[in-house]
Amino acid sequence: MTTATRSEIIRAFLPASPFAQRLGLSIERLDADGAELRMPYDAELATFGDTVHGGAIASLIDTAAVTAAWGDDSPAQGLGGATVSMSVDYVAAARASDVVAHARVVRRGRSLCFVTVEALDDDGRIVATGQVCHRYA
Repeated sequence: MTTATRSEIIRAFLPASPFAQRLGLSIERLDADGAELRMPYDAELATFGDTVHGGAIASLIDTAAVTAAWGDDSPAQGLGGATVSMSVDYVAAARASDVVAHARVVRRGRSLCFVTVEALDDDGRIVATGQVCHRYA
């Protein structure tokens, strides 16, 4: 058991995560209601031409949801957790654009947290939406 809050843990974890670093993810906002994460455009994350790969967008949605789930000041019961389920709907292509995920906590329970996410391009257009269920370990 740790004395740190969930928010403190996720703020330290995300910048240290090799995968999050590879995607260039950064937290722009984090509170008990949700989180905003940015994934800067990188040509190495393109699928064809300058279109951002759907897998990179799905990873952003998952990470934003987990970050939002851990955004409150509750004492962490442990350091683990896992995505239980996730669905992603691709709405439009993100072309040569940063993608910002706006994650909103719908319900945070003792062991599960339900989060909705919208991923937007630089013009504010929704490029994907997601529903994520996260389990605290």
